[in-house]
This record gives sequence, structure tokens and C-alpha cells, in this order.
Amino acid sequence: MSERENILGRIREALKVNAPLPGWHGERSAEHLSAGDPAANARNLAARSGTASDWLPLVGASVAEQFELFAKNAADLKADFQLLASRDELKAALLKLRDAEKWRRVASHDGELSNFACKALGLPVLLTDRGYDVQEMEQCDAGITECDALIAQTGGVAVTSRSAGGRALSVLPPHHVVIARREQLVADLPAAFAFLQQKYTPDFPSMISFITGPSRTGDIERILVLGAHGPKKLTILCY
Repeated sequence: MSERENILGRIREALKVNAPLPGWHGERSAEHLSAGDPAANARNLAARSGTASDWLPLVGASVAEQFELFAKNAADLKADFQLLASRDELKAALLKLRDAEKWRRVASHDGELSNFACKALGLPVLLTDRGYDVQEMEQCDAGITECDALIAQTGGVAVTSRSAGGRALSVLPPHHVVIARREQLVADLPAAFAFLQQKYTPDFPSMISFITGPSRTGDIERILVLGAHGPKKLTILCY
């Protein structure tokens, strides 16, 4: 049997198994699925609440549970998440990164947390709030930004061109360091979108992005490679 026939055979076998409807988190039962009966499936869908949260992975109710979920998801995404108790611990974490990676220059933007981070590091800083050279930014060891929200459901970070110093700062330096406050944690994606809408309506930023771990690709022989199209490392420091 040829490889082509093997692949087609696996596809035919897979098509015999009904996929679960969105919102049942992997359940498969006659109650939820009616093979060959689109009308029955539509009724099952209508029986669900119409909110987007019902279609997405479940999130704990307490803040502690949400931080635990965020930490787990961030780790799965190959991001380094550190929940800190104070600004002193934040400063210590930044200095540890600086010394371990031998940073010589960082890129950042004007903001309360980013300014604190840059001052703590005591290194030359390329600021994106003023005119800057792209090649100089690429040569910086790290890009330090603030963010709009941390999303427990995905382990991702919501940033915009306003909260993260433009479009390039979170992309060009090889190490992206996000500084966040505990109160910026939101439960899920609907909450993140609602927050962004409330914060920026009617004048939205030119860029809104959800960062889920460092840049990666698995295009070549399905081997995961970090840093292919952006930062190789993502560190999230939250206090």
C-alpha cells in the first residue's frame, strides 16, 4: 500500500467519527450529536446559552484559580510567567534577567511600569515614543513593554500599539518582557474584548494583538522552532 493510500485511509476512518459540537468540551453522545441530522444539531446548539463563554474552555471562578490557570497555560506556551509580591521583587527579577542574559541595551516605551523597569535595569534604553532606527531596535537585547490584559483562559497577553509602545517593540527584540499588574488579569477572551472595547471606544488603536508565547513555527518536519518570526523568549512579570 502506498503512502498516499495510507493517508487517504486514515482520513476515511476519521470521517466516520462525529466531532463534538463546540461548547461541550469533548463530550460525544446521542443527546449532543445526531449524525446526518443538521436540524437536530441546530436544536442542540440553540439549547446552549448564546454567550461566547459557553463555547470556550472553562475558567475558575476565583482569582487564585485564574492565576493558576494562566501560569499553566503560559508554561504550555513556553512563556516564563512570574507572579511577584512587590516592586522590590519585580526589580530583583529584572536584574536577574539582565545579569543572566548579559543585556547591554534594551528597548522600551514611556509608561509607569516600563519606566520603573528601565530605571531598575540601569542600562541604555531605546525609546519608541520618539523617532528610532529599526536596525538599532533589532540589536537591543530585550523589548520591555506594558500590556492591556493577561488572559487566564489562554495564557496570552493582550497588547495594543498604545499600551506596548507601538507595533515593533513586542516583535523585533529577541526577548519580550511584559510588565503587568495583578488587577490586569481577566478570566477569558470575551472579558478581554469587553475590556478593550470599554477602554478604547470610539478611538481604537491601530494594532490589537494577543500574544500567546514566544514566536514559533513547526513548518519544517513538524519540529517546533522558537524565535522564527519574532522574539525567541517571552517573560511575563506580574506583581
